[in-house]
Amino acid sequence: MFGGSRAKYLSQAAFLGLSIGAIGFAGTALAQDGTGEMESSADGQLEEASAPDSVIVVTARRREESLQEAPVAISAFSAEVLQDRQIQQTSDLERITPSLQFKPAGQLSGNSASSVVFIRGVGQLDPTAAVDPGVGIYIDEVYVGRAVGGTIDFGDIESVEVLRGPQGTLFGRNTIGGAILVRTREPEFGELSARGRFRIGEYDLVEGFAAVNLPISDTIAARVSGGFRNRDGYVIRAFDGLDLGNEDSVTVNGALRFEPSPDFELQLRADYTKRDENGAPFVFAGINENAPVPAIVSVAAGCPGATIPFAPLQPGDPRFGAPNVPLIDDARCANDFQALGNFTNGGTADVLSTSEVWGVSGTATLDLSDSLLLKSITAYRSTESRGIRDADNTPFLIITTDVGGESEQFSQELQLQYDGGPLNGILGAYYFDEDTFERATVPLSFPPSPPVIGSILAGGPGSRDLQLSDLETRSWAVFGEASYEVTDALELSGGLRYTEDRKTFRGTVLNLFPGTLPDPDPLPDRAIPDGGPLFIYPTPNEETFSALTGSASIAYEVAPWLNTYASYSRSFKSGGFNTRYNAPPPGFEPVPFDEETVDSYEIGAKMEAGDFRLNLAAFQADYGNIQLVFRQGVVPLLFNAGEARIRGFEAEASYRPYDSGLFVDAGMSILDDEILSITAVPGATATVQPGDELPLTPSFQGNFAIGYEFELNDRFALTPQFDGSYTSDVVFITGSVPEIEQEGYFVANASIQLEIDDRYEVQAGVINLFDKEYLIQGNASLGTLGYAEKIYARPQSWYVQLSAEF
Repeated sequence: MFGGSRAKYLSQAAFLGLSIGAIGFAGTALAQDGTGEMESSADGQLEEASAPDSVIVVTARRREESLQEAPVAISAFSAEVLQDRQIQQTSDLERITPSLQFKPAGQLSGNSASSVVFIRGVGQLDPTAAVDPGVGIYIDEVYVGRAVGGTIDFGDIESVEVLRGPQGTLFGRNTIGGAILVRTREPEFGELSARGRFRIGEYDLVEGFAAVNLPISDTIAARVSGGFRNRDGYVIRAFDGLDLGNEDSVTVNGALRFEPSPDFELQLRADYTKRDENGAPFVFAGINENAPVPAIVSVAAGCPGATIPFAPLQPGDPRFGAPNVPLIDDARCANDFQALGNFTNGGTADVLSTSEVWGVSGTATLDLSDSLLLKSITAYRSTESRGIRDADNTPFLIITTDVGGESEQFSQELQLQYDGGPLNGILGAYYFDEDTFERATVPLSFPPSPPVIGSILAGGPGSRDLQLSDLETRSWAVFGEASYEVTDALELSGGLRYTEDRKTFRGTVLNLFPGTLPDPDPLPDRAIPDGGPLFIYPTPNEETFSALTGSASIAYEVAPWLNTYASYSRSFKSGGFNTRYNAPPPGFEPVPFDEETVDSYEIGAKMEAGDFRLNLAAFQADYGNIQLVFRQGVVPLLFNAGEARIRGFEAEASYRPYDSGLFVDAGMSILDDEILSITAVPGATATVQPGDELPLTPSFQGNFAIGYEFELNDRFALTPQFDGSYTSDVVFITGSVPEIEQEGYFVANASIQLEIDDRYEVQAGVINLFDKEYLIQGNASLGTLGYAEKIYARPQSWYVQLSAEF
């Protein structure tokens, strides 16, 4: 399927491999000449000389610097902090990060590995291939282009940084809400070492992880790690006993570090993750009995009182119950009797969630002089996934979605970094190339044309839409940023980035009558089956989206313990094509949607006095040209139809006395969002109005952790810890849908850890200590298809973990 593109990627990789080799040759030559004198860290960034242990080093400006000096709102977490607070994957980060909402199982995909991420009220709900995410996720500086693959297990992790607010200058497109930077551990020279852990717990949890560091020679080191997780689901289908929300994953990572001279370093990395699970744990949330589809279903089932509100009866037509009589309370009908509880699913359709994601990358750094560094980042990533969900979660055929896709992406970035005392700067160029094929099969009771209505009323099945989409993205950008220390206390920074995206879409939509559906392989052959109306767009539907984005900041050190800053930044999320159509007319062309933008104004203060650290930020974001979901009939489409304003305040604090075992961490955010205007779209129905809330933008989030390490003797230390997080009311889609809105909730976790000889650890804990039932996802189309669905978090569960380090 991707034979031609694979050859192209191989040729690009070969060319860039030669480029890296040339850099390496130059680096070796510099070393032989003795002209390369700049000391660099493992990833080629300048090291902070003799930094104290309390200094947290971040890379938000593509160079290493102290968290307290960077004029950016950043939440930074070490591997130890992530482990102590039971943050096992990226979706858990929302528990400890202000203004972050990270949800699994995108509303329209049904794939548990698909992520929906919002920062400061900006993100993207639609996880399908035609829509880009609004928060950029990076693994070792490599952009993850698809929503599937964004849910990352934290195995051999060095650190995680969450950059809040637009990051369009240095990180580019689709970081309109912010960016999440995941850094894995690097191979180390000189010493063979290993670490591992094994965990068991409730729901038959079995989890293992191990990593080995291999110092092959004085200039070559390798690191290999791998892990697995198996756990039963917590939502049970009444129909067949299938457990939904189960976990079955395996992850393997490898890294090779080559440093032939002090001036040149090459790191090669590879990662692989596979998940094969039963399906996302959706349950029934509600049904609109007066919507067209539930009415048709109930008519077909012979339910008393059922009528068809959208199809006026003509003289002589058969009647199915008296008009305008509500459905009776009968569990055989399409009504709220289908609700089986928060952890029981009433669906009967096939469901599953699978994904296979792998990638390779090479990062080469070369010190050209004392102050000049050249860096190359080359990467290839492949994603294959499939998710099936019974969206109505009932025994009826109302709507089921089956979405499978393959994606290949290649990226190349070149950076030239300068550190000349008071002046620091970076110039760069970036290229991104992605090819995606997506197949979506959507069985519907609501048919594409009136003749099928008759077959449904006669007891026959509904129609099925089969959508085949070929999508291409070719993106390039150039960027630069400079900062200048006017005095020892005052720094000015500014940068610009120009990005151009060329997107191409070829699509086929088939409305299939019963008996014409092709074999339901995850990615069937692209042959057109016989029967049913066919709508095809064979010509390249092509659009180019471009933007000039930038940022500027002023940072001032008021005192050695207080740094302040003010900043402006602008970023954009790329446009694209709508690919979902139910019955497009002849000659119809797919409707594109344009890019959306955010202009953010921010002030901040970072304080550090002794063992106490406090960081504050206040901002206003003007959110324009928002890509909002409208509906044409039953079909959700994106249009640029909204303007909003988001204001917020964030605070993070840490108290860790050097001579005490006490530690306290806390964070909070206040968000005030307002939809200023909604633009009408002819022929489509808006799902949001001015005055509605933006999705995944709670007005308050707060978190804390408190613990104390008791030194029992020279060998043993015991650390109990308690942490909690509170989230105020949150909605999951644009528009007001009470059935899938979550009221404010508090979630607590507790653990106790025994450390032995600074090498072994035994930890036991309880997640969701007070067994709080709260929503983590929701979706609805009550007006047309008539359904609403939701996902609750996993109930209280315990675990015991053994870990060792050698």
